[in-house]
Amino acid sequence: MQTTGREDEFREYVRARGPALLRAAHQLTGHPLDAEDLLQNALTKTYLAWDRIEDRGALDGYVRRAMVNINISQWRRRKLEEYPSDELPEVTTVAAQDVAGDVHELLEQALDELPERMRAAIVLRYYEDMTEPEIARTLGISVGTVKSTVSRAMAKLRSALGLQT
Repeated sequence: MQTTGREDEFREYVRARGPALLRAAHQLTGHPLDAEDLLQNALTKTYLAWDRIEDRGALDGYVRRAMVNINISQWRRRKLEEYPSDELPEVTTVAAQDVAGDVHELLEQALDELPERMRAAIVLRYYEDMTEPEIARTLGISVGTVKSTVSRAMAKLRSALGLQT
């Protein structure tokens, strides 16, 4: 079976950038299997648009944007998964954990506990180094909402990591 230049070029792109894109997908979803699904869906959309993407240097941005859009669509379709309860769950603090543990692992856990919009805003701001206006366009929210969302998310992360200021 002979492949086209388009398929070879796409395959090479996925080989070269796949691991980094998977890490970004994992930061957006918080779950490894969901991240794989999200990336696969975004790469499918990218492949279908491959001939229309003239600037090959913008491919990562195209795929990341597709991942964010797909993830937002999934949020909107998802039913409420949390239900009110008469009893509060037992609270565990990071201070009670082994502080000498892997800081990266603690941060990953704290990120996983954030609501999805907060996690997406933090990932786009600090992992993808996007500006607030770029995040607002990507998430379809106002710049003010981005600022307040990032601020509240950082406060939650500081609290979860025992870094109250």
